[in-house]
Amino acid sequence: MNPLCSRCNLVVYPTEKVNCLDKYWHKGCFSCEVCKMTLNMKNYKGFEKRPYCNAHYPKSNFTAVADTPENIRLKQQSMNQSQVRYKEDFEKNKGKGYSVVVDTPELQRMKKTQEQISNIRYHEEFEKKKTGGEVPHHQPSNPSPAYQPPAASQNYHYEPTPEPVRQAAAAPPPSAGKRYRALYDYSAADEDEVSFVDGDVIVDVQQIDEGWMYGRVERTGQKGMLPANYVEAI
Repeated sequence: MNPLCSRCNLVVYPTEKVNCLDKYWHKGCFSCEVCKMTLNMKNYKGFEKRPYCNAHYPKSNFTAVADTPENIRLKQQSMNQSQVRYKEDFEKNKGKGYSVVVDTPELQRMKKTQEQISNIRYHEEFEKKKTGGEVPHHQPSNPSPAYQPPAASQNYHYEPTPEPVRQAAAAPPPSAGKRYRALYDYSAADEDEVSFVDGDVIVDVQQIDEGWMYGRVERTGQKGMLPANYVEAI
């Protein structure tokens, strides 16, 4: 039995039958619902099982939702739940975070300086345990009569910076390490460095790396880091 056309409700024979949108149509009846333009399987658009052309295809409009008291309550409830969950996650992860510190050249230099100072202190403690006595270049906080400076230089104790003056006045300790002679003048660029002039003798020298050493200027008694290319071995 042949089906009926969805447009004209007449019998559709196989030679003129169009099967589309779950319905049967005559080829001439398969047209746009608005402009009645004849359509085919390539240019039709279906909406609610009815054929439309591209120009008259119904547009989907969004429904505006009124800001009712119930919607406001639900929105506030969602915000409260989000804040509670955020606080729970914050308390759960509290103390587990780590701050990322950028490894700048200045931080690298400070880190390298700390490692060098730690290495020097280790060697001092090692020498102290090895000899079984005090490290010779440490100055006592309250010097005994045996360490009293000459009478001519006692006035230096009234200067605002007494520590460098005491180092210059005290007798230099005996040198136990390598000895080097300064080839050029050098002014300390940092607190952990030492200044010297051409011809100064550097004693108790310890090699830190290829470019830096640690030693004591025999003339001034000051100790610190110095560039290796400014001195030569004696």
